Amino acid sequence: MNIKRAKEEIKNTIEAYLMKNEYGAYEIPPIRQRPVLLMGPPGIGKTQIMEQISQECRIGLVAYTITHHTRQSAIGLPFIQDKIYDSRRCSVTEYTMSEIVAAIYDKIEDTGMQEGILFIDEINCVSETLAPTMLQFLQCKTFGNHRIPQGWIIVAAGNPPEYNKSVREFDIVTLDRIKMIPVEADFGVWKEYGEKVNIHPAILSYLDVKQQNFCRIETTVDGKLFATPRGWEDLSRLIEVYEKLGKTVDREVVFQYIQHPAAAKDFANYLELYYKYRQDYQVDEILAGNVRAGVYGRLEKAPFDERLSVMSLILARLNGGFRQVTEKEERLERLQRIFRRLKPKSQEPEGDGRAAADSRQTSGEGGSFPAGSLSEYDSPAQYLAGLTAGMQAERKYKLESGLLSRREDYLYQDVLGILERTLKAVKAEHRGTEEEVWEKVSQIFRGENESYEELFDRCAEGLEHAFDFMEGAFGTGQEMVVFVTGLNTGFYSVHFLQEYKCNRYYEYNKMLLFEDEEKELRDMAAYSLLRGQSLT
Repeated sequence: MNIKRAKEEIKNTIEAYLMKNEYGAYEIPPIRQRPVLLMGPPGIGKTQIMEQISQECRIGLVAYTITHHTRQSAIGLPFIQDKIYDSRRCSVTEYTMSEIVAAIYDKIEDTGMQEGILFIDEINCVSETLAPTMLQFLQCKTFGNHRIPQGWIIVAAGNPPEYNKSVREFDIVTLDRIKMIPVEADFGVWKEYGEKVNIHPAILSYLDVKQQNFCRIETTVDGKLFATPRGWEDLSRLIEVYEKLGKTVDREVVFQYIQHPAAAKDFANYLELYYKYRQDYQVDEILAGNVRAGVYGRLEKAPFDERLSVMSLILARLNGGFRQVTEKEERLERLQRIFRRLKPKSQEPEGDGRAAADSRQTSGEGGSFPAGSLSEYDSPAQYLAGLTAGMQAERKYKLESGLLSRREDYLYQDVLGILERTLKAVKAEHRGTEEEVWEKVSQIFRGENESYEELFDRCAEGLEHAFDFMEGAFGTGQEMVVFVTGLNTGFYSVHFLQEYKCNRYYEYNKMLLFEDEEKELRDMAAYSLLRGQSLT
């Protein structure tokens, strides 16, 4: 199965394992809670999804790569303990607590989370001295003499033998005690993820055509040659930063991440062309409604991969705006939930549930740090300070517990920044009454809302100009299929189009048959690249 389905299956497993009956016991007894084993190629996201699962399920995560451990750190160090057996004093070998088990208890103590995931990576690549310990771990859920706490689910990951010479095969006795989930690389799923986390558009458009280079691992006389999804994602982040620094990403830089010479060279050539097309076609001008003279004529004569690159540039620029719209919308929704707690009672309709609203917690997600009700504070300004401090404490707790993704943390920081500026303005202007504070809060919120509306309108205008350009350059031809398909599959474009009713988008959706034509066009582009047309 692909990594998206594997993630969903692990989440379902966690939900099943942590479900309790009316007596407070787990419905599936811990002895029957089989460890989950993810088995698949390196770099496809097995480790990464564990962080996502932990955050989404709101449970703890303790992760170890077992190849970094010795037998002593895994099961503990021996020491002599005196015991009485049958009225005789005996010296017995005991073991200190396993570093891994101790880390779980530390996590429980630090965060208060009694349930979580113990993730062990590269579990089938352990040393000979540690191999029996790993078998015991999977079969009995113990490290040495120390049992994994109840409520903590074991998930392990490994690579098949063809990817690692040091892999050890598990026997049937062990395999019959685990829940095996085989995982395969799937570009469609990764592309969906990539659009959500903003993988560089040059990488996405290149792999659209050269999917054979998405996850490519070969053994040759020169050693292992490979390109992995992890390599492409890490390269994407480097390209993004290099662009900000004005530095060049050439073949040598690409090879540092994509250690397959043919794939690295091919992508480096494509990236050079991608930058050239971005300069030549001036996408920002196109989205502003200004198309340079001669552009339509050039595209008419251009090979398909050049036209595909131009469409990718347009989609990437549009999706960048759609992403900003989504993030601003999330920020506004969070602010609205917080600011409405400051609304004076005199402006509340009768029976609107103000008391219930005041008793809710600070966070828009229903976090863990309530700020109390307005009546408990000496002034509205002090209450606003309490809301701000409560959200700061909530962010700190979630960061320390590993429950915040980078994107969610940025949302917290943005909202906190606005709250702190609001509080500073309220104090500087000596606003003391509920009505005065509410007036300032409303003013700041209106400013944020106006900024959102302006951005939304710019993105809508850019989308309309993009359709103008597509119609002028390609009419209703094959290229429009790729463009509208890109809008259909983009995470942020789909969200934007739920809010903005673009008539031409819906018209082309009805008119064009996507699936069959899309495959044909991708095959055509791949054939074009193979013949070297993009490099001439």
